[in-house]
Amino acid sequence: MSSEKRIQQEIRLALPAIGCTAWRANVGRAWTGNDISRFPDGSVLIRDARPFTSGLPPGFSDLFGIVHDSGRFFAIEAKSPRGKLTSQQEKFIEFIKSHNGIAGAARSAEEAADLILSGKR
Repeated sequence: MSSEKRIQQEIRLALPAIGCTAWRANVGRAWTGNDISRFPDGSVLIRDARPFTSGLPPGFSDLFGIVHDSGRFFAIEAKSPRGKLTSQQEKFIEFIKSHNGIAGAARSAEEAADLILSGKR
């Protein structure tokens, strides 16, 4: 498990203790096409293949949820000790903040809790 995934999981599991429910944001990339053939060996042939993405928009934070006592939306981008926000992540965080939400990056469960608790004030 990568460092960011581990931090993300630690944050998600710690947030109920401060009165929050969090969900993990999932995105993915797949292929589709006009004719899909499946073969006995398990392989697949896609004719006129084209990629597509599914899930949330670029920059959407790793974790999002609700603060129970206020009903406020929060978004947390989990980062490793050296991880940096992309410009799309920065824009998403600013968008949430500009709409009275709580948002930011966290490198630990403690940082995430501090972010949410300071945003509640």
